Amino acid sequence: MSHLIAPSLLSANFLNLASDIEMVNNSFADWFHVDVMDGHFVPNISFGFSIISQIKSIARKPLDVHLMIANPDNYVDAFKKAGADNLTVHYETCTHLHRTVQSIKEAGMKAGVVINPHNPVELLTDIVTDVDLVLMMSVNPGFGGQKFIQSSLNRISRLKDLLIQKNSNALIEIDGGVDTSNAKALVEAGVDVLVAGSAVFGAQNPTATITKLKELSN
Repeated sequence: MSHLIAPSLLSANFLNLASDIEMVNNSFADWFHVDVMDGHFVPNISFGFSIISQIKSIARKPLDVHLMIANPDNYVDAFKKAGADNLTVHYETCTHLHRTVQSIKEAGMKAGVVINPHNPVELLTDIVTDVDLVLMMSVNPGFGGQKFIQSSLNRISRLKDLLIQKNSNALIEIDGGVDTSNAKALVEAGVDVLVAGSAVFGAQNPTATITKLKELSN
């Protein structure tokens, strides 16, 4: 499978969100990455249900919704109703992670689990066969525009080895500091989905940047 590109709308121009969504629609991107933050699990607040529903109304590609919130179990059905196609939850926020993953799948979405930079990948040993994707944070969650944590490359390789060992078909997604300078190394290490925010929406030509990320050309 060719790697996927998921531009992060957290870095889009909120005053011109419709035009940025249309740009992604017409690009080589594969998903829209939507970060949901509650000001509790992370020190920031972002998209709510009404905004996600409006994004869904004009998006022609799947919504990859990343929940940086406490008590995600309470909102699974609401995010499905708002338009989420993929729903990923942080390992730390789920007391009964397997049950959360199953509820996401039962609601009709692909289920993912997120690990932060300080989480050993081995924490996921007993869940990787149940999820559709693993989202590895290569920055600390909560804010866009942060610098890529270099040790993430080694962690990706270890995660890839774990997936092979467990015969898991889960995709590896990376989020944080991804740009045209490190995308090739990330894919070579085992990444299937590149989330890029500032690198895309802060570029002079966002469409061309998406193409570069897709083609891995510098």
